[in-house]
Amino acid sequence: IVNDAPCFVSNRVLMLTINEAIFVLQDRVASAEEVDRIFKTCFGHKMGPLETADLIGLDTILYSIEVLYESFNDSKYRPCSLLKKMVDAGLHGRKSGKGFYTYN
Repeated sequence: IVNDAPCFVSNRVLMLTINEAIFVLQDRVASAEEVDRIFKTCFGHKMGPLETADLIGLDTILYSIEVLYESFNDSKYRPCSLLKKMVDAGLHGRKSGKGFYTYN
């Protein structure tokens, strides 16, 4: 049982993680593959944050982050500009065939 608050606990934590992973990619700190590998090998996750973003849909991720930003008016939820550019370009992840990875 959790207290009533805007958005779900999982969305508040996951969207920050995904957004920051996108900032890491945008800042050329690591590649998408390296970011995801770190989460899988170091933390035992079945999927990395960028693979997860592609599965959910980058358009859905952007919408969720924007809702969090509007709900809390906190800069920590500011969507990464790379995410916005990808969504504007129609790169929505698995559902469009391309996101951080390419799908057939």
